[in-house]
Amino acid sequence: MENNEITMAAGGGVKWRFPAVHPEGRKFAAIAAAITALIFILGWPWLGWPMVGVTIWVLAFFRDPVRATPRDDALVIAPADGLVTLIQQVPPPREMAGPQGLGEDPMVRVSIFMSVFDVHINRTPISGTVKSVVYISGKFINADLDKASEDNERQHILVERDDGVRIGFTQIAGLVARRIVPFVKPGDIVAAGQRIGLIRFGSRVDVYLPAGTMPKVVLGQRTVAGETVIARLGDGQGLAGVLQ
Repeated sequence: MENNEITMAAGGGVKWRFPAVHPEGRKFAAIAAAITALIFILGWPWLGWPMVGVTIWVLAFFRDPVRATPRDDALVIAPADGLVTLIQQVPPPREMAGPQGLGEDPMVRVSIFMSVFDVHINRTPISGTVKSVVYISGKFINADLDKASEDNERQHILVERDDGVRIGFTQIAGLVARRIVPFVKPGDIVAAGQRIGLIRFGSRVDVYLPAGTMPKVVLGQRTVAGETVIARLGDGQGLAGVLQ
């Protein structure tokens, strides 16, 4: 999709538009629709109508809405739609650690859990160059659990800004997810909020914040990929929240 510049202007506005379906999902929707049609042809409406619901759900799962990303080099933007379930101080993953990665010191990790009803297109938190994309096969335990960061199938992506600041984030498969689909490769130049991949059918994304940066989201908050600000680089003031 095209990127459209948006600014504040007198009398300006944006109209709601129906989300497109990502090409990755069209084949699954076509399969579901074909099975549904066959069931009705065979005269099994009691099974056909639930399959109509499944087809609609598949289309909704792969929806790819347009997002309005704030333009500020200091902002770290949410890479995923979902629920902030964990905020922890942890060592960086070994695949992104070291002098050419995120270093060795513990850093704040923000985990965003995506249910099967969330948009599953993931986006980059910052602008820069993709330094590495590392895929690791693994288990498919509940992505809401802390150990999913180390045990599950996952893909680490490291992005470096022009000033050398690096942000690492990890796409993690869950109980139902069975494939992580990348849209980028090492060497690609990406803009904050740009689509970088998707995870099929329920999963999680972890974001690792640089030293001296604290999250501007709280546990239980919902994020919108490409729009929600989860941190401001160099701002060490965190937030407290309340569930209500």
